[in-house]
Amino acid sequence: RAFDVQNLSMNYGSFKALDGVSFQAREKEILGLLGPNGAGKTTAMRILTTYLHPTSGSAKIEGFDILEQAKEVRKLIGYLPETAPLYMDMQVEEYLQFVGSARGLEGSHLLKRMKWVQDACDISFVWKHTMSELSKGYRQRVGLAQALIHDPKVLILDEPTSGLDPLQIIGIRDLIRSLAKEKIIIFSTHILSEVEAIADKIVIINEGKIIAQGSQQELASQVRARGETKTDLNLEDIFISFLAPLSRKERLKI
Repeated sequence: RAFDVQNLSMNYGSFKALDGVSFQAREKEILGLLGPNGAGKTTAMRILTTYLHPTSGSAKIEGFDILEQAKEVRKLIGYLPETAPLYMDMQVEEYLQFVGSARGLEGSHLLKRMKWVQDACDISFVWKHTMSELSKGYRQRVGLAQALIHDPKVLILDEPTSGLDPLQIIGIRDLIRSLAKEKIIIFSTHILSEVEAIADKIVIINEGKIIAQGSQQELASQVRARGETKTDLNLEDIFISFLAPLSRKERLKI
């Protein structure tokens, strides 16, 4: 496995943000991390990008350990957090040149990658604009461009279509699909349609724990094995089936 996560846990005092999370991703695979707000998705991504140090557990990306070889891991990863990391007083072109240089790109290679992300993320229209002038949708696209500037092996996206209009969402979906031909892509969302549209593998997380994982077909089979009689299960049916017993359990505690 090119991406292997084993028993990741993250405690904040007595609160468990993550509790024994394990999953794997292969090359050319899009993995959707799905769950309600506060489920632990962002915490998992911050650990995998070496931003946070887990309480316990491990993860390896292309054989590099996130704790012992963090510098090598960072070279392999492109990361778009939920709030794009932009400098509001910089122009788009200036910002991407800065990020590319920080990633070790220079000369014609840097210019080539800048041109590639300009076209791929459809930001030619705002190329000379300052960040403060951009709509949320364009800021998101520039955030995606910075994650791609160094042509990473692994792309980690936290709510990648946040703030985009329907046409922009379709464009980003198409871009993610095309990138998956040569990358591992992990993205988190609480929007079911996003996962249904592009994910090869789905990991459902709730209250810091993985409650189900597999392809949509595999998850549907698991739901049927639990006694569901509906034949044509969509992702909403699957999601509700796995979370509903947990919700009933919580209500009984009250």
